[in-house]
Amino acid sequence: MNSPQDRRATLRIGIDVGGTFTDAVAIDAATLEMLGQVKTPTSHDHPDGVAHGIVTALHQLLEHVGRTAEDVVFLAHGTTQATNSLLEGDVAPVGLIGIGRGIGTVFTKHLASLRKIEIAPGRQLPVHYHHIADPHDPAAVTRVLDELERAGIESVVVAEPFSVDLAEGEDIVGGAARERGFLVTATHDISSLYGLAKRTRTAVLNAVILPRMFATADLVQSSIEKAGIRAPLMVMRCDGGVMSLDEMRRRPLLTVLSGPAAGVAGALMQERVSDGIFLETGGTSTDISVIRNGRVAVRYTSFGGSSTYLSALDVRTVGIGGGSMVRADVGSGSPKVLAVGPRSAHIAGLPYACFATAADLEGARLRTIAPLDGDRNDHVVLDAAGGSYALTMTCAANALGLIGESDYAHADPRVAELALAPLAAALGVEVREAARAVLAAGSKPVEDTVREMISDYGLPHDQIVLVGGGGGSAAVTPFLGEDTGLDWRVAGHSEVISPIGVALALIREQVERVIPGASDEQILGVRRQAEQAVIAQGADPQEVTVDVTVDPQTDTVRAIASGATELRTKDRTRELGEEELVRIAARSLTADPSEVRLLASTDNHLVYEVQRRRPWWQLSTRPVRSVRVVDREGVARFASPDGHVAETTVGEAGSLLPRIISDHTTYGDGGSRAPALRLLVGPRISDLSGVLDESSLIALARTDLEGHDRRDPVVAVLEQRA
Repeated sequence: MNSPQDRRATLRIGIDVGGTFTDAVAIDAATLEMLGQVKTPTSHDHPDGVAHGIVTALHQLLEHVGRTAEDVVFLAHGTTQATNSLLEGDVAPVGLIGIGRGIGTVFTKHLASLRKIEIAPGRQLPVHYHHIADPHDPAAVTRVLDELERAGIESVVVAEPFSVDLAEGEDIVGGAARERGFLVTATHDISSLYGLAKRTRTAVLNAVILPRMFATADLVQSSIEKAGIRAPLMVMRCDGGVMSLDEMRRRPLLTVLSGPAAGVAGALMQERVSDGIFLETGGTSTDISVIRNGRVAVRYTSFGGSSTYLSALDVRTVGIGGGSMVRADVGSGSPKVLAVGPRSAHIAGLPYACFATAADLEGARLRTIAPLDGDRNDHVVLDAAGGSYALTMTCAANALGLIGESDYAHADPRVAELALAPLAAALGVEVREAARAVLAAGSKPVEDTVREMISDYGLPHDQIVLVGGGGGSAAVTPFLGEDTGLDWRVAGHSEVISPIGVALALIREQVERVIPGASDEQILGVRRQAEQAVIAQGADPQEVTVDVTVDPQTDTVRAIASGATELRTKDRTRELGEEELVRIAARSLTADPSEVRLLASTDNHLVYEVQRRRPWWQLSTRPVRSVRVVDREGVARFASPDGHVAETTVGEAGSLLPRIISDHTTYGDGGSRAPALRLLVGPRISDLSGVLDESSLIALARTDLEGHDRRDPVVAVLEQRA
């Protein structure tokens, strides 16, 4: 199975716990190539819960690829447990302790209304509110904790106004609760942003899933240790990164919605997408998310109609999947395909027609059904020699030959054509035309959402690539790409793109502070805190990157740090030659290769430019300089529609950067605005485009150069703001 030279290659293992199956993949830690995959039923009903399925999948995977526990250098898993607990309302009761006196009492006692939030039909947050006026009163603290203990409550939230500035009260009460054996969530540990109600709401959502997640974490960790694996065990976050098991115990809420995040992380890391749309298609639905400048798009999420401080992947779900059933009007004088989905063949309890045999489909007759009570009686079914079958998106895609032989959803195109023939006859068209009508109807709501997200995030049309993942990806992405004219591809090993994303994900941490008029030192402090947080979880300090944003409207300083758990060995055989890299840059720039000019380079990246004349209505005579940053494996990592590029060294950057930043700072009625800056140094592309203040930008840029040899090359890409 394995060649001699890769027999002892170290492994990155990713495990994704789904509702039905637990998938696991093994990836070569040096080349990032997949070595093997296994699928095992998710162990919901086992005494150890999903932990049993995780360990089972791990053992089967190691046996499958012929490796041992000593070969594993990275192990991470993603789970829907937290999401399912909240969606189903299967959560633990929580004690909410409000702290404060005087006017603060009004705000904290109002938190008792959190128990009215409905998190699932008929199920509200099980919140038991208690109040402590003075956290320094040990008798009052003991009295409240005694009441919670008698009520059988295991998990406690402590909340005090302005604890983000002064956490003493929460620390005292929380510490006393921990000594009594309670699981404690302090609001200042969940978020450092102002807003007591939103901060507490987020903390309560964390606390109600804490007991179950804590138990699962213990079971998984003990099982992994018994298996002899010494690699750090990581857990998938909802923003596309991973965190340590200890962090998961403290903030399990960060695993909510991590299922879609795992898939887009796989697209980001394996497919090396810079700007694009990721469509993860299963049997019933398609999750659509955005990658912008090589990063996943995240936003604050809501539960029960209430906003939180949980930053999660911005994923929008459309009820179209590979198994979505065709709906048609076949009994009127104007027969036509009406729609596709949202009901799937799985809901109807029917197999896909394209996966039958030609003999099974003999004598096929068309009829329509209502899959569930209340559904329209327009869902198309075939009654044939082999039984009843559903007509699906996968059937139509196979009939058009859009699904390759090696694809997970491949079926014999001739059988798929036989399956579509009765529908085509009813419509009075050829089979291929009927198949196109099905795919057009099914892809329309997906296309509408894709265009909405392109507009929302301002994706450059010449850079967009649609990347399909999931077992049903080939039923949606190829047709959508051809129909819209956008570049597209189906991800390699698309059916296991989620565990691939788990295996390749970086450790991630986000730190936010509200700091009115933040000084350079305060901004650097937030940056250092985020950096140290990922290093504490096992990230290699040399691999950590930190993106900083300062929002002058809200006085919010945000730092997002990410880093790998070990230095990855570059596979130099994957690097491309100069001519091929120029062709890739030219394709990205929509230009002829002869127009492309190499401006600068480092050991990891090359910077190309094409100059064009400005439109006649723009008074400036300066040409437009379209810039692309391409890594040596041929992936466009960053695109600037009009950038300025400066090449220097670490030793000289200290004097050059202030000068070029000043030269490109703009001034207006609203004050000055520093340019959007990206720095290329070593393997990093440091994104400092979220900093508008010139002094802060210079300070952060200098910090990014620390620890590098003075002779190392540095490339700065600046964009002047309007």
